Amino acid sequence: MTSTYFHEPAEASTNMEVPARVLAIGAHPDDIEFGAGATLSKWAQAGTAVMIVIMTDGSKGTWDPEANPLNLAQVRQGEARKAAGTLTGSAEVEFLGWRDGELKANDRSVSQLCYLIRKFRPDAVVGHDPWKRYRLHPDHRAAGFATTDAIVASRDPHFLPELGAHHRPNSLLLFEADEANHCEEFGEVALRLKIEALLCHRSQHLSSMEINNAGEGTELRQFRETVRSSGERTGALFGVELGESFHLIRGL
Repeated sequence: MTSTYFHEPAEASTNMEVPARVLAIGAHPDDIEFGAGATLSKWAQAGTAVMIVIMTDGSKGTWDPEANPLNLAQVRQGEARKAAGTLTGSAEVEFLGWRDGELKANDRSVSQLCYLIRKFRPDAVVGHDPWKRYRLHPDHRAAGFATTDAIVASRDPHFLPELGAHHRPNSLLLFEADEANHCEEFGEVALRLKIEALLCHRSQHLSSMEINNAGEGTELRQFRETVRSSGERTGALFGVELGESFHLIRGL
C-alpha cells in the first residue's frame, strides 16, 4: 500500500523572521534586483549577511547586433558588483560563468549551487520560480530548477559528499512567483536602494528599463515610478503599503 502526503494550502503570510544569512540566486545580472531587491536591502539593513549568485554571464543582454558579447559580459559583471554593494552594502557576489541563453539545470549547475549552499550555509535561499507558466526565457526556468535541485542535494548527506558538510536551509522564497503566498513589506529606504541598484545596470537601461541614457530624464522618472507602482500593487494585495511577493516554501 502506498502512502499519500497531503498538505493543506498555506494562508498568505507577510514578513518572515529576518534570516541571519541569505543566498540569492539569479539567472542574469539584474534579475535579483528586480525580483527581490527591496527585500534583500531591508534584511541587510537588519543585519542579514547576503551572498548573491549570478549564473550566466549576461553576454547576450543587448538589442545592439554590433555589440561584442565578451565585452558586454565584463561590463555586466562590474555592474552587478556595484549593484550588489548598493543594495546591501557588502554583498558577496559569485559568478558561475554560464553563457547567456545556454544555462541548464544539470549535474554541473546543481553541483555549483550545492557547493555554495554548503559553503555559505544560508538560513534562506531566494531564487526564480521555475514553475511560472508561459515563461519564455529558458535561463530563468533553468536557474529555478537548478536552485530547487541544489537545495535537495545540499540538505542530504549522501548527495555529493565531496562538496562539504550537508546543510538544510530553513526556507526558500521564489520570486516571479506564479502563485504568490508571501509578501515582504518594505519602506522608502529599501525602495530607493532597489531603484539605485537597478540603475547600476547601465547596459540594461534601454532593453530592460526603457531608459534612454541620452534623454533628459523623463524616462528615468518613469522607471522610478514604475518600480514604486509595482511595490504598491503588490503591497495592496497583502494589506501593506509596499511589498515584494514570493512563493515561500518552508520545511525543506
